[in-house]
Amino acid sequence: METIEQAGMPRTGRARNTLFRRLVDIVSMPSGGRLSQQDRHMAADILLDMLFHADNEDRAMCARRLSMSKEAPRRLLRYLAQCPYAIAAPLIEENEAFDACDLRDIAMAGTADHRLAIAKRKSVPGPVSDYLADAGEDHVVRELVANRMAELPEQAIDKLVRRSRDDPALCPLIADRLETIPSHALTIFWWADGPTRKRILQRYASDRLEIIDSCKDVFEMMAEENWADPVARKAIQLIERRQRNRAALARSPFDSLEGAINAAAVNGMDAQTAQEIGYLSGVKPVTAAKILSDAGGEALSVLCKATGVKRDFLPVLWVALKRPLELEEGVINPQFKHVSEVYEILSVAKAQTILRYWNWSLSSAYSPGAVQGGSGLPMPANEEAEFSTAQRTARLVFGR
Repeated sequence: METIEQAGMPRTGRARNTLFRRLVDIVSMPSGGRLSQQDRHMAADILLDMLFHADNEDRAMCARRLSMSKEAPRRLLRYLAQCPYAIAAPLIEENEAFDACDLRDIAMAGTADHRLAIAKRKSVPGPVSDYLADAGEDHVVRELVANRMAELPEQAIDKLVRRSRDDPALCPLIADRLETIPSHALTIFWWADGPTRKRILQRYASDRLEIIDSCKDVFEMMAEENWADPVARKAIQLIERRQRNRAALARSPFDSLEGAINAAAVNGMDAQTAQEIGYLSGVKPVTAAKILSDAGGEALSVLCKATGVKRDFLPVLWVALKRPLELEEGVINPQFKHVSEVYEILSVAKAQTILRYWNWSLSSAYSPGAVQGGSGLPMPANEEAEFSTAQRTARLVFGR
């Protein structure tokens, strides 16, 4: 934290000191008296020029006097708010006259202390939050997301989701924000901790009943067209009600999804069996691989509940992935206990929505380039690059 130090300017006579204080009195005068706004602004212009040649003690006195003034001209307030933080603190913390442009300028010109104080304000406008979400220090960003009075526009949440991949402490804060939407929550799921994952699955899952009911006739239309339209085929992935893939079962060496899980437990989970589990579950190989390799295991609960796999098969799948059911004899692995609880809290319909959303968002925009480091998925030269939820999710989940 900075301290107020003398600027090194020689002290001058009584006239300047008296004039300085009279101007501060005038500018800080409440409205409703004889002072006109024109006079206030003229006095502020003179005071600002004097502040350029004042020492830090006088600047701090001026900032304190104006900390509660809504009438003080904002150019003067912005200057003081961009002074060293020990001077600027009362203004940034208490003055309500600043608008979004003022606060953004202060955040850009100031130090981490300035930005932290802005993030803690009673009201943080959306454009300021958007800037801090992108450019603020980690502790500043956490304070911003924890501030219920901060306005977080969708663009800011997008940036926070991206930051949370390298700062998982943001995940529970993002998950609890009212502005967070399912695409944000079901993306941060992949790097969130267990309690946050559980909260995400409880809060952001839906049963899609209205969507399914509104679009049910489209399936017949697509069948008549022999499923030839790739755009419609991609879109319908998220809407379709049936989860297991009957066509895959007809071609599979296993008699059921449960049979594939049993085989994996007995013989070990090899790549071919994992792929078959994905096919039988109605998801693409990249989605199945992400779920089966998920370190926390909550995604396994979603897979089993969505596909109608009974709870008795969850420990079988757990063992097939070489994860211990017990830490020692008679002591259940707490992680498996947590995963079992996640299985129980989910309804089949909501689990299917989550699984279908993951399959749609992870596989429809997936490219091998996404897992080769660097920028992740190639960026198409059209609006998909900026607006597509699937593009953004796949870049974040697979691109490192």
